[in-house]
This record gives sequence, structure tokens and C-alpha cells, in this order.
Amino acid sequence: MKKFLIVLYSIFLSLFSIFSYSFVDPNLLYLKDIYSGFAFSNRFLTTIFYILFIFIFFIFYGIFVWLAVKKKLKFKDMLILLGVTIGILFLSYPAMLSYDIFNYIVTSKVLFFYSENPYVIMPIEFTGDPLLFFTHGANKIALYAPLWIFLTGASYVLGFGSFIITLLNFKLLISAFYLATVFLIWKISKNIVSVFLFSFNPLIIIETLISGHNDIVMVFLALFSFFLLIKKKIFFAVLLFILSILIKYSTILLIPVFLYILWKIIKKKDINWKSIFYFSSLLMYVGFFLSPIREEIYPWYALWFLSFAFLVADKKLLLYTSLAFSFGLLFRYVPFMLFGTHAGLTPIIKSSVTFIPVLLVLFYFIVKKLWERISSR
Repeated sequence: MKKFLIVLYSIFLSLFSIFSYSFVDPNLLYLKDIYSGFAFSNRFLTTIFYILFIFIFFIFYGIFVWLAVKKKLKFKDMLILLGVTIGILFLSYPAMLSYDIFNYIVTSKVLFFYSENPYVIMPIEFTGDPLLFFTHGANKIALYAPLWIFLTGASYVLGFGSFIITLLNFKLLISAFYLATVFLIWKISKNIVSVFLFSFNPLIIIETLISGHNDIVMVFLALFSFFLLIKKKIFFAVLLFILSILIKYSTILLIPVFLYILWKIIKKKDINWKSIFYFSSLLMYVGFFLSPIREEIYPWYALWFLSFAFLVADKKLLLYTSLAFSFGLLFRYVPFMLFGTHAGLTPIIKSSVTFIPVLLVLFYFIVKKLWERISSR
């Protein structure tokens, strides 16, 4: 059963990885030999394929979590599935759904090749640079905190001027942090279900192992700082928490919780870590809902609250709400994939697919609560 399931999962991931290359940008000269234009000339069929893939992804996810709950999947099985997931998706096309990884590369180039300040100089100012042909948002200064830019330096420099090697270096960097976060969640929770909930969540897999978003780095450093607080290693905990903020500023919202933990440690009081992770997830939800102030809600922002929510899997409302978001957010890509525009019905459909699954979950819990009250009378 396990071997058959792993084989099926491997085939599925391989097909999804192949499908990702139908989105290769026509201006990406480095991959011109495999450019097909399929996703852009067959939008309806591409959208159907994508929706089907997402549903199958969640079916596998549900099976894995259910088997983990039933204790039919062990730590060894998790390692095999992790190896399969990372190994296959490492070679997927990263700009299938987002061009952010190209922005990471071009921003690194501004600093480490042109020796200019990316917070002052925009990539588009280097007229003729071949990366500009397919990089979106090249008309912006660096959007991320300084540590992320310096961290990407090794990936860029070790690319030795080769775009493909540089791209793979960036994916390797993100994959390493994904794997490190998985094991950190295991160290914190000692709960195989929490690990499966995080590791094989389709949104987390797609937004990290395929799209290569840096949110996983921020999340890892924040979680690591909490883990060090559990071990009462305050200095290094504070250091890593600051580093998390210096990757992406969102974890600044966790400062109240972090200070509360420090106060508890100094006063030598007991700490309810489940409550800590619960409120940390809620604070990350605040950042998630405030994100439209800058631009819009992006699917990868869900990593902020998912990482903490899965540490308290017994909080059913939080868990199911988070799962509903991770499901709905992956369908935010559908209207642009189908229509090829961010105008018209696209914003309405994006909002609908994001919040309808969550509203259904909330409706279920409300009805369940009312029924329990009626039945108890």
C-alpha cells in the first residue's frame, strides 16, 4: 500500500513538474528550446489541468495526513516522501505562478554584479541586461529586508554567470530552508501529524519548492527563535528573531508574543507553548489580512500563519480555517490563468475563491455549535 501510494505520488509530482514548463516565458531566452507557449495559447485547457492538479494534490495531502493520524505512516515514510517531493520538484519551472524568483536574482545582480545599492537603484536602469526581458517588477527598488539580499549573494555568486545554475542555486537555497523547517516543526511538536500537515500541504509545497518564495526563510528563523526560547537560550533566540525580521518584515508582528515569552522566562514562570503558537498564528493572520494595504493578498503569505497553526493541530477551528485558506488561495491564480488579465472579473473571482472555503468552514462550526446547544436541552 505504502509503496504503491509513493509511486502514484511520484508520478503525479512528475506530471505536475512537466506541466509547469508549459508556463515558460517566451522572453526567457535561456529556455527557448523548451518554450511551447501552451499555457498562453490554450488558456481554458491549461486552467482545467491546473484545477485538476490542485484537487489531486489535496487528495494526496488528505490521504497522507489521515494515514499519519492512524499511525500508518511513520517518520521513515515521511523522509521518503520528503525526498520524493523535493527531488522531483527541484527541477520544476519556478515561474509557473509567480516571477518573484527572477526578482530575487536580478536584485542580487544589482548588488553583487553591478555593485549598486538595490534600495536606491532599480534593475530596469541597467538597460540591455538580459534578465530584464523576462523579469516582472524590474521597475522597483528592493522590496525585501537586507539579510535576504545578502543571503542570496552566495546563490548568485556561485552561479558563475550562468543563469540556469544561479536559478538552481536559488531553488536549492529555498529547498534547504523548507527541509530545515520541517525538521524544526518535528523538534518543537514531536507530533508526526503536525509535521505531515506542514510538509505536504500543497500551498506550502507549491509556493516554496516550485515558486521559491523567501517566506519560508523568514518562517524558519522565527520558529527557530521560539525553539531556542523553549531551550532558554535567550541571546541566540533574540538574534534569530531579529534575523527573521531582516528577511521579511512580517514577523515584526510577533514582537508582543516574543516579549511576553521573555518576561515569562525572566520571571521563571511556566509557559503554555500551545497558547504561544496559537496567538502567534493569529498575529500572522493579522499581517495576512493587512497585506492588501500594500498590494494584495498573495497565496504564499499563508506560510506566515500555517507554520504556527499546524503546531496546534488540536485547535480545530484554527486548523480547518487555515486548511480552507490554503485550499482557496491556490485558486487565486485561476482567473488570470483563464482570462490573461488582472482586470474585469479577475479581482472578484480571486476574492470569492479565497474566502468561500473559509466561510463554509465557519458556517459548519456555527451550525455544529448551535446543534450541540439544541441537543443538550
